[in-house]
Order: sequence, then structure tokens, then C-alpha cells
Amino acid sequence: MDGTQINQLAAALTGNHFISSVLHRWPEVNLPNGWLAAGAIAQTVWNIAHGRAPEADIKDIDLVYFDGDDLSAEAELRNEARIRELFGNLGVAVDVKNEARVHLWYQAKFGTSIPPYRSVEEAITTFPTTATAIGVRPQGSRLEVYAPFGLDDLLGLVVRPNKAQITQAIYEAKVARWHLCWPELKICGWHDTPA
Repeated sequence: MDGTQINQLAAALTGNHFISSVLHRWPEVNLPNGWLAAGAIAQTVWNIAHGRAPEADIKDIDLVYFDGDDLSAEAELRNEARIRELFGNLGVAVDVKNEARVHLWYQAKFGTSIPPYRSVEEAITTFPTTATAIGVRPQGSRLEVYAPFGLDDLLGLVVRPNKAQITQAIYEAKVARWHLCWPELKICGWHDTPA
């Protein structure tokens, strides 16, 4: 990642009212090792590249954090309720997940077990595509970016599976839906990407 790519990403995210509102009020979000992550970031870039409003077809904003001291669903739900109230007038759902507890429910939802994550960054590294494996947060006057696969795929509109956890069926369902909204995406097939 170079400074030019980060500046390009920051400019795109500033244009998205949903994301810029959350980042502007980041101190109020107040989640341990919190990041705004995944789909809304990529979809903002894709919308702009397709000449659409930055917020078009964005269903939710994902906030992820890491609290290994409280793995209860109740604590996670309290954080989500507080943040949803904070951004209740935003016009988009805000999902909040404690990545320290994902291993507790992952098998029931996806059919396979995973070991506990040791950090939010480790969790982001397993997100389903190289373009959506990303987290951002304000750091003073600049944007801090965690993108384990870099920004080339995201900014180049390339969607490639990250096979760390996702299955072929889940990946293909995601990209089929995305291709309808963003037809200029360059979607790599499951077998085109090494494990």
C-alpha cells in the first residue's frame, strides 16, 4: 500500500455519507481495537467506479472489535444497541461484531469450526475476498488502513476469493449478487485462485 492508494481510498470514503459520519464520530464508537470493515468499504469504491452514488446498494456498515475479556453475546448486543442508537438517523444498518467470540457461533452458521481469533486483524485476514479483507479507522488527521492483501484488487475492481475460511458456494453466491450491482467487477473464479 502506498500513500497514493490510501489517499484514493480516503477520498472515496469521505464521499460516502454513511461511512464519513461513522468515522467522524469515531471517539463515540469507543470499541476496543475497533475498525470499520469489509463490504461497505469495497462497495463504496465500486459505486464510485460505476458512476453511482457512493452509498448505492450498501445494506449495512460492519464495525468489528476485539474484547477477549467478555465473550458474552449480551455484551456484543449491548455494544450493537448503543451504536445503532448513536447512528439511528443514518439510514443504514450498523452491524457490530466482537471478533473474539466468532468461534463460538461460526460452526452453527457455516458448518465448520474455526479456532479463536487472537485479534481483529487476524479476523480481517480471513474475510471472504481480497478486496473486502479491509479495515479502516481514523488515526489523528489521517486514515489508518489494515489491508492484508493490499489495495490493488480493491482499487482495480478485482474480486478474488480469500480461501482462508470461505467455501466455494458462499463465494459464488456473493459474487453473483455483486455482479448484478457492479457489472464492471473483474471476478476471479474459485479455481483461478490458489488456496
